[in-house]
Amino acid sequence: MRALEQPLVVPRVRFFDDTPVPALLILAVAWLAAVAALPSAAARIAGLAAGHGALLGTALAWTAVERRDRWAPLEAAAWLGIATVCARTLPGGALAYLVVPAWVASRRPAWLHGVADARAILSGAVFGLLLGLHLFVNASLTLGYRMRPAPLDELIGWWAYDVGANVLATEAFFRLALFRRVHRRWSLPAAVAMSTAASVARYLVDPLLPHSLPILAGATFYLALLGAGNCWLLARTGSLAAPVSAGLLFFAAYRLLAPR
Repeated sequence: MRALEQPLVVPRVRFFDDTPVPALLILAVAWLAAVAALPSAAARIAGLAAGHGALLGTALAWTAVERRDRWAPLEAAAWLGIATVCARTLPGGALAYLVVPAWVASRRPAWLHGVADARAILSGAVFGLLLGLHLFVNASLTLGYRMRPAPLDELIGWWAYDVGANVLATEAFFRLALFRRVHRRWSLPAAVAMSTAASVARYLVDPLLPHSLPILAGATFYLALLGAGNCWLLARTGSLAAPVSAGLLFFAAYRLLAPR
């Protein structure tokens, strides 16, 4: 009877609840110290590990069923740092990036449910492949790009980086964590706009992206399409597998491009 008399009050999660602030501050201080004290190559490794670790760790913290991921950014950054050192120093060392998805799976986050959804994977792959092919053809015709003559092991290294760092961290944070958190409060267009704008900004400040004006303009266009499409895929399928597969196919096409 008491349950019938008293309405169920669902606790409202504030926007920044469960944000692992101490871990993010430690990462920021460590990165600044690396920039100030280490050679540029080592500082870049620290920046890559800290940046991707912050995104992936925050995604884990925001989506955790139990509050046990407050130090996830530090753990993610440590694995990413090790993988990046292996990639820079060992033949075939880029395959160490594949340890990062295995580490994520070992934490059993709630968003791994449905990750093997074949329909979600297929829909994401089709979208990413079509967008990637359009990028490839357009860049070849307008910017004079061509098929990268790089050895296969170099391409495999880039693809491993996308699987274990670039696409995984970006889609986990900007789509699964940020997009869903915004969508709980505001409309779908507002959530898509915020998620897409944030992810585009993340790529535009990435030192691995060429920073000439035509490249930045094209990157903004295609990354905005990728971000908005991935938000729609996530809302439609409910699975992170769709945006991840789209991102992987899109970046697979991008890695094949090289200036003439």
